[in-house]
Amino acid sequence: MPLPASVADTARLLSDQGYVADRALATTVHLALSMERPLFLEGEPGTGKTEIAKVLAAGLGRRLVRLQCYDGMDLSAAAYEWDHPRQLMAIRLAEAAGQTDRDELSRDIYTREFLMTRPLLAAIDPDQPPAVLLIDELDRADEPFEAFLLELLADFQITVPEYGTVRSATRPVVVLTSNRTREVHDAIRRRCLYHWVDYPDAARERAILAAKAPEVPAQLAAQVVAFVQRLRGEDLFKLPGVAETIDWAQALLHLNKTELTSGDVDETLGVLLKYQDDIAKVRGAEAARLVTEAQA
Repeated sequence: MPLPASVADTARLLSDQGYVADRALATTVHLALSMERPLFLEGEPGTGKTEIAKVLAAGLGRRLVRLQCYDGMDLSAAAYEWDHPRQLMAIRLAEAAGQTDRDELSRDIYTREFLMTRPLLAAIDPDQPPAVLLIDELDRADEPFEAFLLELLADFQITVPEYGTVRSATRPVVVLTSNRTREVHDAIRRRCLYHWVDYPDAARERAILAAKAPEVPAQLAAQVVAFVQRLRGEDLFKLPGVAETIDWAQALLHLNKTELTSGDVDETLGVLLKYQDDIAKVRGAEAARLVTEAQA
């Protein structure tokens, strides 16, 4: 599908896929699409960074290629790997057929037939349809891995020493995310357009909840959002994200709740908060106070 022609069209594309974006985020996404620049999204977990890549893939009719980063990830997991067992078999078959020229053997085994693509190479494969490449949680990968990304982010190509350079026929939409568990290098940031994805205000969070969980009654949804908005002002180890707000509202609905009570909060805090110290701090009197404020 064609790229959106304006910021309003970009916001509409996101909205059509159930993503409620503010004007600043829609503008940054639009610029990344129109300028063909990678988009670097940073923010707390659960604020909707990964979801942006998913809705762009769905809205643009492109395949989603996802690279989930982790500590110790290397090129064989992220970009490409040679199929060594098949190469060895090809060498033995060639030798059995009387082929002894080593240079010719090397040329025969370092071809696309034996090149196993991983997410980064698959996203720019000229023989594949256009893609949205999601490099998720880059801050979890080792710093040396970032150096390999520079060629991809700058020129949308990957150089395989034994094979050559693979370039995309249509540049992929590239979305990088980080939860900021460590600082990502400036060289990566300079090649991207940047946006900090913050927790939404109450009005936008109500709109998000209505889009993602329309079955939740309006009164319960309003109280849930008001409670979570106040909870994010508390001194907690891990504040709840939008994903937790949606999960909590749906959990309360499964319990046939139509209005928030302090007892409901105490019984379901494990859906909203993920650390026992946070749950213990909120449960009881603090939860009752926040419920009273949310109901008001």
